[in-house]
Amino acid sequence: MTEITGKGLQNTQVINCCWTSGLKETTPGIWKASKHDTDQAFVTLTTNDAYAKGALVLGSSLKQHRTTRKLVVLATPQVSDSMRKVLETIFDEVLTVDVLDSGDSAHLTLMRRPELGVTLTKLHCWSLTQYSKCVFMDADTLVLANIDDLFEREELSAAPDPGWPDCFNSGVFVYQPSVETYNQLLHLASEQGSFDGGDQGLLNTFFSGWATTDIRKHLPFIYNLSSISIYSYLPAFKAFGANAKVVHFLGRIKPWNYTYDPKTKSVKSESHDPTMTHPEFLNLWWDIFTTNVLPLLQQFGLVKDPHSYLNVEGVSGAVSHLSLGEIPATAQPFVSSEERKERWEQGQADYMGADSFDNIKRKLDTYLQ
Repeated sequence: MTEITGKGLQNTQVINCCWTSGLKETTPGIWKASKHDTDQAFVTLTTNDAYAKGALVLGSSLKQHRTTRKLVVLATPQVSDSMRKVLETIFDEVLTVDVLDSGDSAHLTLMRRPELGVTLTKLHCWSLTQYSKCVFMDADTLVLANIDDLFEREELSAAPDPGWPDCFNSGVFVYQPSVETYNQLLHLASEQGSFDGGDQGLLNTFFSGWATTDIRKHLPFIYNLSSISIYSYLPAFKAFGANAKVVHFLGRIKPWNYTYDPKTKSVKSESHDPTMTHPEFLNLWWDIFTTNVLPLLQQFGLVKDPHSYLNVEGVSGAVSHLSLGEIPATAQPFVSSEERKERWEQGQADYMGADSFDNIKRKLDTYLQ
């Protein structure tokens, strides 16, 4: 494993996985990696064991579609040692990123902007200068086809955000690692913060010319298809959805939070959930998880007996289920931003839930810091 801190890169152990799809046959029987196979990488981030399951499915889907690039995951100290070992079976590099333990400006920025903790961790992807070009993908994305062609794009290439298309969505983007860019991003975070409290606002401020400067840096929406957009613009999805290459499970409820029925090989449907408009993507996520990831979790002691999850519950033959990760016990039906605004205007704010005083105060604090 390799540890990234502000004190520099300290190599302790690197686990490399060899896949023939990433090699070139120079002479019969002799395989050699091409340059771009070794100096370009897909990068993701996990901040806990739940998101690590998403990263494992993402990495598995990239390999399933025969990527020739390296796979790298940034992991915070909150990821358990056992889960790191599982990540090492899928990813070429598992890099520990601990902003709190760093001696550089990232630590100082965190002290000034504590709300940007995860954002500052994600910015570490620009410090991977051992690679000439990378594609960052959030751990809640799923690859549906080979997307190695993204490496033909330049920094910063990304798809429009469905909520405000003049901004790009930072769930999938092409970038070029650079210490200079990394330090400039940290300076911006320290001086201005982020207009949305996360990495997307910060990156859109830094790459402010994305909307108008070069259309070639606008990725087609099929490279970052928002699961919520399927619900909001169903006709377009019916027309173009078959060409989707990456689906992004935006929203509070992630794939690993759903209840899965192994008998029907499908997730349990929830009313008013936009991602359930076309549940095949969730079912695909779970298919990859149960086939490729669950056996690894058992191998490394994170799951004692995967079959116990699949047993029929009760003598009446009730539906068995498998559910991962924590989800709020009182999950509420999905409410779009438009519906939420309308409820506010009608005096029907959810003061006990999403619109509680604590949540409003927390949001205001991110702008007033």
